[in-house]
This record gives sequence, structure tokens and C-alpha cells, in this order.
Amino acid sequence: MSERVIEFRPNPKQLRFLKAKEKYVAFGGARGGGKSWAIRVKAILLANRWAGIKILIVRRTLVELRNNHIEPLRGLLKGLAKYNQQERKFVFSNGSTISFEFYDSDKDEMKYQGVEYDVVFVDEATQFQEAWLKIIASCCRGVNDFPRRIYYTCNPGGPSHAYVKRLFVDRDFRGEEKAEDYVFIQSLVTENKALMEASPEYITFLKNLPPKLKKGWLYGDWQIAEGMYFEEFRNNQDGYKDRRWTHVIEPFKPKNHWPIYRSFDWGYAKPFSCGWWTVDDDGTVYRIDEMYGVEYSAGEPIPDQGVKWPPEKVFAEIKRHETEHPWLKGKQITGIADPAIWDAESGISFAETAAKAQVFFQPADNARIPGWMQMHYRMMFDEAGYARLYVFNTCRNFIRTIPTLMYDQHKSEDLDTKGEDHIADETRYFCMSRPVTPHLPEDDKGPAYGADPLDQFVRRMNRR
Repeated sequence: MSERVIEFRPNPKQLRFLKAKEKYVAFGGARGGGKSWAIRVKAILLANRWAGIKILIVRRTLVELRNNHIEPLRGLLKGLAKYNQQERKFVFSNGSTISFEFYDSDKDEMKYQGVEYDVVFVDEATQFQEAWLKIIASCCRGVNDFPRRIYYTCNPGGPSHAYVKRLFVDRDFRGEEKAEDYVFIQSLVTENKALMEASPEYITFLKNLPPKLKKGWLYGDWQIAEGMYFEEFRNNQDGYKDRRWTHVIEPFKPKNHWPIYRSFDWGYAKPFSCGWWTVDDDGTVYRIDEMYGVEYSAGEPIPDQGVKWPPEKVFAEIKRHETEHPWLKGKQITGIADPAIWDAESGISFAETAAKAQVFFQPADNARIPGWMQMHYRMMFDEAGYARLYVFNTCRNFIRTIPTLMYDQHKSEDLDTKGEDHIADETRYFCMSRPVTPHLPEDDKGPAYGADPLDQFVRRMNRR
């Protein structure tokens, strides 16, 4: 094949992506950031640098693979690599290959069993299920000296939003995950000069999107996911020194006369959830502690969904926690739980088991829509930026799960029960025990989304 020169002109963020050497690299975070172009270029550079390297590019559907990668590369690599249409693979003269595969349903898992690649690119990673991403990642292995890397491009929203956000945005590493293996390179549409020049109307399109989509697609806001049920929830601690415009705050010792509550939801198919709350003199509530699934230390992985304690162990641990925690011991605690724990199909109810451990509950009002509305009301910010529900930043599972919950596609006002919703359930039980009326601020966006939110976001990212 004749040699020719391909000239690449990456923007600064694309250049950072091309130079990144961490094992796991995520790139993007907003629409129009030049992600697919960066994948194609990086794959070509690796194929030319490492003779015999095996590269895989994955997208959800075959149509997306063809439109976004195969056809552009067929033109770009003409004369430099041969394309095998049957195997969906480019073969370079040095033996390197770039293969293409899709993963659109659980049945596609078989295509990834027993195969090995040195470098894997997952384009639009948040559109894959978390389990699928882990299966794809398992293909990145081998015994040669080639680099072992997995590159993800992504936008806020989608089935694996929470998983990608935890690793690359929150940098909440667990088990054997190592911080030095992960890097996130944020890229906004305004940094994609080629797109801005070729399609200047695209940014106008993004600016005219509905608010929650605009925040995710234009501003790269990972706190707002498409379909996110609790849009009000904010974890804006970076750059904020008080509790305005954020629900997540530093812990403080509650005053002695503030009442303590315990909310509980039993996990029949998932872990149980127990939360402890206090209420200040103005009626504002604070989630001060939690126990989820099985108790674990910071940095340890969250237990698998199928692993949980039996009821006797659960309530014994709750009792132990309340007798040892400095803010809970000696306090009169009002317990509120799903009325279902009083069902006694097996001869003894969970409520009776709890009572034997000296852990007492009263049945909650478990009406779903009114309960969700109470959570919405408490999360709303007033004109000054204050909410009526706050969460101590030690309550990791509340902070992790609440932003991931989505609307039910068939019940427009309800939450999708397929999500990890046990913490949301016990929170609404508590909120229904202290109902409030809504206040409707003129502007609930807060200072993070001021007159020029894109400018403020870029300045915040540059300070990191």
C-alpha cells in the first residue's frame, strides 16, 4: 500500500485525550465535544505505533458504528489499511487491527466471551448498561507488551450515568479501583472549534433545549441526567462554603433538643436501607447517618445486591449502632417504616423481629406520589438558596443513588422502581411523617447556573 500523510489538528482537550496514558480514560461530558473524532484518531495512532496491536471500538448499534466510525475511517485510511467488511475490521500493513462491535442487548454478551483486545474504545459509554461495560472491559487483556487501556466517551444521562459519574467525576473508588488509573477530560461544544465553524447553529440548538437537557448536553452537568426524577438535588460543595444551593453539607453535631428519627425500608430483592434524621427549630431536616445493605467502611465496595443480612442481624446492628453513635445513644428515636414489615406471612413479621431487638417502628404513610412530592418540596430552594432537606456528606449511598433515579416511562408522575430506590423509599416515609407545603422560588437555578452558566462552568473546571 502506498504511504501518505494524514494531518490531525486536535483542539487542546482532544490533544489531552490523545496523550492520556492512564488505564481508564473518559472524554466528553457534553454534546458536540469532538469525541468520535478523537476515538478515530487515537485508534489510528495506536495502530501505527504498536505493530500487531488489537483495537476494538464499540457502540450500542451497528448503524451507529457504520455512521460514526466505519465509514469515516474507510475514507481516512484508504491506501493505509484494508477493510474486511465481513469481519468488520481494518488491517494495517504492520499487522495492527481495528475491529468494530456493538452491544445492544443482554444476548450480545456471547460476542465478548473468550476474545482479547489490547485497547478498547467504548463510544457513548453512558448509553450502555453498567453490566455491559464491565463485560466489554473484561476483553481488555493479554500477555504481550502492548498498552492495556480502555477509553470511554460519554455524556451525562443514560443507563450507566451513575457508574461513569462515580468513577470519573466523583472519583469515588472502591475495592481494588485505583485513583491513578482513572482520568476524566471534560470537553464542551465551545471547545470544538471545527464544529463551531462548520455548524454554528448547533450551539443555538443546545441552548434552546429544555432546562435539564441543556444542563447536561451543553454545560456537561453530571448532576442533571435525562429523565432524572429528583432534578432539584444538588451536590455543589466544590466552591461553596455554606449550605446555599446545595443539599450536601459537612456534618455537625445536632443540638440536644432536636428530635431524632429513624426511617427504614426492607430490601426483599435489594439491600435494606436505614436512615437517621434530625429536625432543627425551623423544621429543616438533616440526614445525619445511614446504614445500607450491610455496614462497610469507607473505600470498601458496596455489597452485591444479592448479599444481605437476615432480619435478626439487621435489627441487631441497628440497635448496636444507636447505642454506640455519639449523636444517637441515649436519644428517644422515632422509627418509621414501610407498613409491609408488619406482614407475617412466614409466622413472624419483620416488625416483631425488630421489636425483639428493641428497635421500634410505627407504620409510615407509604402513598407514593404524595411521598415523592414531599421530597420535591423539601429539596426546593427558596429565593435565598436554602432548602428544607440537607444530607451530611458521610451519607454516601443517599448521595450516590438519589441522582440516578428516573421517571417511570409508563407512569408519568411516579419513579421507576427498577432503579436503586430503597433510600428514596425510606426518605419519603420520613418526609410524609413531617409534611410541608411547597414554596415556589422565582429562580431555583442557583449561582451555579447564573446569567452565563457556561462561562461559570468553564472557569470552575479551569480552577481544578
